[in-house]
Amino acid sequence: SFQLSARGHWSTWPAFASGQSVLRNHKPCCAPEERQSGNKQTLLTTPKPRYLEQLESYLRKELQSLDLTKKNSQELKLQPYREIFEFFIDNFKTYKPLLSAIKNEYEVTLAHQKKTIRALEPLKAMVTTVSEECTRQILALQEKEKDEINTLKQEKQHLLKFIDNMKEEKNSLQTQVEHLQTSVAEEYARYLNEYGARKVLLAKLNDMHNERLEMTRHQVQDVKGEDVVKLTLALKIARQDLTKAQVKLNTTIADYGDVVPRRDFESLEKKYSDLLQEMKTLQKDFDQLHKEYEALLEIHRETAEERDNFCAELQRVQHNCTPRPNWAKCSEVIPGGADRWGCLAEGKTSNQLVGVLLEEIGTGALREINVFPGWGKGDQVPVYLRHEGEVKNKKLTKKDVVNILKDVWREKIALEQQTGKRSSLPEFFLSYLQKKYGDAAAMEWSYTLYENMRLCRSNHVLSSFYDILTGKVGEEQYHGQNQLISSLQKELAARDSSNSGSLTSKQFRQEADSFPLKRKESIQELVDASRCKLDSTEDLIDYISLFKEDEEGNAEPFVAKLRTQYVREKQEYLSQLKNKLGDLTEVNADDLKTAFCTIDPDIDDQTLDTYIGLAYQVQREQPDQEVVPVETALERLLAGDVRRVGPSPREGSTAGFEGE
Repeated sequence: SFQLSARGHWSTWPAFASGQSVLRNHKPCCAPEERQSGNKQTLLTTPKPRYLEQLESYLRKELQSLDLTKKNSQELKLQPYREIFEFFIDNFKTYKPLLSAIKNEYEVTLAHQKKTIRALEPLKAMVTTVSEECTRQILALQEKEKDEINTLKQEKQHLLKFIDNMKEEKNSLQTQVEHLQTSVAEEYARYLNEYGARKVLLAKLNDMHNERLEMTRHQVQDVKGEDVVKLTLALKIARQDLTKAQVKLNTTIADYGDVVPRRDFESLEKKYSDLLQEMKTLQKDFDQLHKEYEALLEIHRETAEERDNFCAELQRVQHNCTPRPNWAKCSEVIPGGADRWGCLAEGKTSNQLVGVLLEEIGTGALREINVFPGWGKGDQVPVYLRHEGEVKNKKLTKKDVVNILKDVWREKIALEQQTGKRSSLPEFFLSYLQKKYGDAAAMEWSYTLYENMRLCRSNHVLSSFYDILTGKVGEEQYHGQNQLISSLQKELAARDSSNSGSLTSKQFRQEADSFPLKRKESIQELVDASRCKLDSTEDLIDYISLFKEDEEGNAEPFVAKLRTQYVREKQEYLSQLKNKLGDLTEVNADDLKTAFCTIDPDIDDQTLDTYIGLAYQVQREQPDQEVVPVETALERLLAGDVRRVGPSPREGSTAGFEGE
């Protein structure tokens, strides 16, 4: 048990401690510092109470046995202290109620704080969530306004530069103003001085005139009284002065006889400067004209050489060529007579007329044939011609063949749009005939259509279908031409704001000029081809009729010219490619890509991969290390839809490659 001091305060140690000392005359309210020095020595010599050592030992054991790594380690650590305090209260009976009340109040306060903390936990999570959301919104706003801020910064920099330029211009103008002010001040001072000098000079002249008049008056008065000797002496002195003045005048004339006035000198100097500048300009123009003259002389010389070569070649050709046939005789054997032959032969060359004549002969003979011999069923035979034995000739007209082929195209395009896959034309052609006419009659229709397509090469519908069917031309070329014609038709319709179906020649020319890759000659050809539908009275072109076809599928000259230019431009494009490849006989994909990018710098990667796939007959994902002959690659490209993407860096030569 503990003991109290004489004044009722706790003693330092229990009563059984040796060397106990009791504070004397201690005031309850005195500060601890007043008694610290008196107790310091006593505390150092008094041993620690046994009960205190027991409590401290118990506390250390309990704390060491705790696992402080857990989440509620602070509550676990508080429990031993709570037990020690309870032991302390139990051993002091007198102060137990007060100490118990203090302990309970602390417990109630701790419980209240825990409750408050638990209530604030959701708010803490909500605050965290709100803080993250606000952070995201701030970042989003910053990202959203980043472009605007950059734009404003750029505008600020531009305005700052503009302000600096304005300041520099202001300083320059200020300097000019100051210089002009100085010049004006100097001129003003000079004119002012001159004005004053003139006034002084006039005053002096007036004074001299008055003095002269006064002297004259005095001389007249004094002549009467002057001596003759005096007058003689004055005359002699005057003659001497006159002689001196005459000598000085002669010397001055001799010294300054060749000198011109400064005003005339400055005028002549300015005139000389102007003439010198004009002479330099004329000399420069003369040098330029001389260079142009030499260039024209060189061009004239080359032109003369080409003219001589052409004349020699013309004479050689005229000597070797056969006489032109009399094509008018063909009208006697062609069905329809001279009128039909005139329509067929209009605007065609001799080579084309031979083709027309062969076509008429072939179609005439075809109508006389009743059956076709079958090609057999071998693997080399096209799938739409695999048949043993004879096949009946359906004897179709050209109009019937054109309608059937157009219907085949419509059905095929509709099927591909529905399925999203490109089908083979030979297989679809056979399936179309089987579906429409039955398996038994399909071969009769197939053979008849095939023979008509083979013979009628002048008809675009038949010839294009035949080339694609036999694999000479890719189907992409057919769709590419149709897309080009359709796009132009839509552009013309869009320019026709009144929906009248007609455009003025100027409007049509402007629309034709919108072709970015066509040369002026090609655009002029299209304009000339459109004039067949020109209303000369109102200068209007019926652009709708330019795209019409007759019952046999023959297009107007405008559409025919578009298709001809399409083929010609592709041939020129591939000619430039061949010239770029040079003397190579074989080419790999990398070299071909480099050649394409050189002659067509604006070509994109997707189009380039498509062209490489056409040349090597491979898919994009397959390796492109294969080497093929140059001629083979060019033939494959010629069969596909290959067009220039951007303008040519230079006019390439079209020699050395011609389409079959």
